[in-house]
Amino acid sequence: MEALAFGEHQTEEAGQADGGWSEQPLDVTGLEAPEPMVRVLDALSRLGQQQKLRVLIDREPHPLYRILENYGYEHRTEPREDFLFDVLIWEQADKTGAQAAPRPPVF
Repeated sequence: MEALAFGEHQTEEAGQADGGWSEQPLDVTGLEAPEPMVRVLDALSRLGQQQKLRVLIDREPHPLYRILENYGYEHRTEPREDFLFDVLIWEQADKTGAQAAPRPPVF
């Protein structure tokens, strides 16, 4: 499988069933901790309705996963052939379809 350029994605990945969700790219490769986490949380705090955050990072962000879960976000992480990780993050919807999660804190 050939690595996609950052911001590119397969049609199925974003999903035609997403109801028109758009993606905001964020490249945090090469940054020292905690800067990637700070930038991801800042970007999430500014994410609009029906937007997803697509993060390119050079290590799998295990500490971020618990924060995402606590604040009602879902994620999908895909390792790339170039040894980077592509993390797609979006808000969980409640059963009525409304966005239910409070925003994560910005450090």
